[in-house]
Amino acid sequence: MSIVGTKMVSDGKTARQIFEEVIANPTRAKFGFGEKLAIVNVDFQNAYTRIDEFKTAYETDPRQIEYTNTISRLAREKGMPVIWTHVAYAEDASDAGVWGTRTDTPDSLQNIKYDSRRHAFDDRCEIDPADMIYTKRMPSAFFETPLQSLLVWHKVDTVIVTGGSTSGCIRATAVDSLSRGYRTIVPIETCADKHESYHFANLTDLHLKYADVEPVQTVIDWLEAR
Repeated sequence: MSIVGTKMVSDGKTARQIFEEVIANPTRAKFGFGEKLAIVNVDFQNAYTRIDEFKTAYETDPRQIEYTNTISRLAREKGMPVIWTHVAYAEDASDAGVWGTRTDTPDSLQNIKYDSRRHAFDDRCEIDPADMIYTKRMPSAFFETPLQSLLVWHKVDTVIVTGGSTSGCIRATAVDSLSRGYRTIVPIETCADKHESYHFANLTDLHLKYADVEPVQTVIDWLEAR
């Protein structure tokens, strides 16, 4: 039997090494930018950003929020929409569904309650009154939120996804974005996860299949050139 496909590779490389090899490939085709983008900033809330306060928080690039503020500001200046999401649940956690059944501790997902410190956006985020804010209850920023309608109204064709976690809500949002026909871009420095293995493995998979994973400077340059 001749094999034309690929048996699963096990070569001892780390997720970071594989990512660096994939991202360095100059022949990899990209979706690229369209005519108008939206910045979708996923779950920059204290529960996930304040590593000095919460066990559920994580940090990858310490300038993550700074970079996100920069591209959000540039997008606003060009008349392009900026959206922020955060997670919260009802007192009985019934709207968390089965996702909220694995654990039940004060740190558990379904115990992020409205108007709590965990629910609140990190005060380092520069959120403009004109930005849209959505509460989501599942991984994707598209799931049961008005995001799709907003993007259609603004005639957006490109979605920039930032936030956390790379392996969870960023991945889910990026896959849903592509599935809805949007050119999807994930700026590397604007995403975070708990472990570099999860982070880089998912950036690799996103870049190979669902999005353009780019340095944040690529987004900055595109916006400044508009």
